Parts: sequence; C-alpha cells; structure tokens
Amino acid sequence: MAYHRSFDDIKRSDLVPGVTARPIWGEKIMMSMIEIAPKATVPEHAHPHEQAGIVLYGEFDFTIGGVKKRLKQGDAYIIPGNTPHSLVCGDGLAVALDIFSPPREGYQKAEARLEKKYIVAKRAKAKK
Repeated sequence: MAYHRSFDDIKRSDLVPGVTARPIWGEKIMMSMIEIAPKATVPEHAHPHEQAGIVLYGEFDFTIGGVKKRLKQGDAYIIPGNTPHSLVCGDGLAVALDIFSPPREGYQKAEARLEKKYIVAKRAKAKK
C-alpha cells in the first residue's frame, strides 16, 4: 500500500464533459481532486455515499437537496447519502477536493463517471 501519493501521479478520469477526477482511497474513505472546466455542468444525480468537499480554486453553483448556492474558494459542503445534487461551473476553472464514505466503487474500478443509473433514475422520477 502506498501511504504517500501525489495527485500529479494519478491519471485523470472523465466524469462528464469538462469534469475530471483523480481519486485515491483507503478501506473506508476516498478523496478525489475534481477539476471543472469553465461552464461545465454535472447533471443532477444521487448516490448512497456521503460526500463532503471544499472548493480549492474558482467558483461554481452547487445545488444540493434543491438548495442552490454559489460556492467559492474556501467554501465547504456536505451531501448526505441519496441526496440529489448538481453543479454548474462559473466562467473560470474550478478545483474541488471531494471526500466520500464509503469509497465509490465506480471510481475504484477506474470507471470514474457519474453512474448513469442514478442520472436516469432521477430523470424518470421527475417525469412522473
């Protein structure tokens, strides 16, 4: 097990167009450096994992549980499991550090994409 890692050595994986992740994890926790291109959008989705994070650079509009807020460098967020959330980046690059518990299985399998089943399930529910 590598106890010391550099995000510079971790390959970027596309989550959605304009959003990349570089995850590292242990047995019960995961963190991921998220880079968000200007105007990039993360569609509304939910997952059973708790998520927390901090904006390291830039700013974006983050909607969590229906509440939208502009977050900027130094702002933090907490997302309980199964809570819908989405993101729209501002005019410049943004970088955030996401923390998940338990680790996201999809990230561990190098399939670092938002799982379509969460996005599709949310859209289907909205149409009802």
